[in-house]
Amino acid sequence: MTTETCNEVLLAGTAQDAPALSHENHGARFYRFSLEVPRLSGQADVLPVLLPEDRLLPLGPGDPVRIQGQLRSFNNRSGVGSRLVLTVYAQEAEAGDGGPQNHIRLCGAVCKPPVYRRTPLGRSICDLMLAVPRRYGRADYLPAIAWGQMAARCAGLQVGDPLSLEGRVQSRLYRKVTESGIQDRVAYEVSIMHLLEEEDA
Repeated sequence: MTTETCNEVLLAGTAQDAPALSHENHGARFYRFSLEVPRLSGQADVLPVLLPEDRLLPLGPGDPVRIQGQLRSFNNRSGVGSRLVLTVYAQEAEAGDGGPQNHIRLCGAVCKPPVYRRTPLGRSICDLMLAVPRRYGRADYLPAIAWGQMAARCAGLQVGDPLSLEGRVQSRLYRKVTESGIQDRVAYEVSIMHLLEEEDA
């Protein structure tokens, strides 16, 4: 497989809310909103999008929008919610004019031992954590999930093995037991559709 890294996301769906100021960094402002992308199954993924101010659009609930960017991660040190927070960072944003799209292409390295298991209905599943290098020595740590025969292939990977894939970004509801009771939470992950060989990556 190639040693070149990549992180490319293309999403098209509808805004669930208007962009709201998220934070400032080195004098630049960033805005956050939720993007709903329907699946073929009729369900929908609701994904967090971060927009730099110079890419800001006049969006409201229900407005179609198309996003190109990267899937990024950062560590949540607040103690509330998931420790690893995923966000789609928009490098380009424009008004949408077509159907829904949800595509991601990643190249990186396996950074945790794969976890292979079976669902209660007997379907094979494999959880992976992929380290995708970014510029300036940083990296994004992105959870990915594979099913069926692809899960069995992924289960044989070792920490440090290069991995290139295509898939989609998905949201998943789950329940977590905490000291204050059961909480409903949302996890984000990459659902792997294809493993790319060296000539494809």
